[in-house]
Amino acid sequence: MTLSRKLSSDEVNALIDGLTEEERPEVSAGADVSDSKVIRSFTLGSDDQSVLGDYYALRMINERFARKARGVFLPMLRLQPRISSFPPEIKSFDDYCSELDPFMSLTLMRMEELRGSLMMVMDPSFISIMTNSYFGGAVSPLSNRKPEFTDTESRVIELVTQGLGGTLEGAWKDLMTITLNEIGREVNPQFASFVDGADLVIVCSFVVMLPDMDPATFDVIYPLQTLRPIASQLRSRTQSDTVDDDISWRHRLERAVMDIPLSVEAKLASPTVPMTKLIFLKPGDVVQAQLFDNVQFNLEGQPFFVGEMGDVAGQAAVNLTARRFFEDA
Repeated sequence: MTLSRKLSSDEVNALIDGLTEEERPEVSAGADVSDSKVIRSFTLGSDDQSVLGDYYALRMINERFARKARGVFLPMLRLQPRISSFPPEIKSFDDYCSELDPFMSLTLMRMEELRGSLMMVMDPSFISIMTNSYFGGAVSPLSNRKPEFTDTESRVIELVTQGLGGTLEGAWKDLMTITLNEIGREVNPQFASFVDGADLVIVCSFVVMLPDMDPATFDVIYPLQTLRPIASQLRSRTQSDTVDDDISWRHRLERAVMDIPLSVEAKLASPTVPMTKLIFLKPGDVVQAQLFDNVQFNLEGQPFFVGEMGDVAGQAAVNLTARRFFEDA
């Protein structure tokens, strides 16, 4: 059975209107853009929010960073928490700051290779939890919260941000080498000399799972303009074309292999003795043996070389003349 459906009058008018060649009015300042017939000009590639595509490389960097960052929080929390990363988001810096409390831990860092900056944002309650745990307290939420960081908390912030900075450098290594240098700290987002409020930033959020309490979060913020020069690399699914050559590891492995002890033996003869004679053998009896023309030199019980008997400086020795392979045995 075939279903048929007739076009409505509105659909017919829309088709006829689309086939006409009359010029469409351009949008003007103050025009009502709700009119469906108004066409606005658009230049492809001008949308800043699509410059990074699907953020594939940045997502991989964040996942690698989340795995390695557990070791940074381990000495502070005295446990290794589970850290997960959220997909990167693009928003204006003003919109991001509107979601923050007036009192936060803000650390500004310079990305030397990209001639840009980034910012690490941590909740002050998370700083207090780490400080309390670092000095022997329990990992638990604290009821009182002062409007400023103590000297001890400032030192904990310094240790954590230094560790996270080194970890972030390692997470970026497969894509490109970056060098992070701390340039300042703030506690109020309004006073952070980061970017203009209307500029777009890329927000990479991470959640830290803590036992018997709500998870804590921290953010790494990149200005969009900082990552624009490497947009094509961030869209690529290939992380790196280079393979690190760990020479020291290779040398240690080579020395370990060379130090493995192996047993060797030279097979001079293979005499046979009847059982009747073997039963009556006693110390002092002589068993005749016919020496081989060539000595079979075994390595770990396997024939490896063929040689000739000789002597060196009055000591018996074997002169290796040819090499035999295991399949020849």
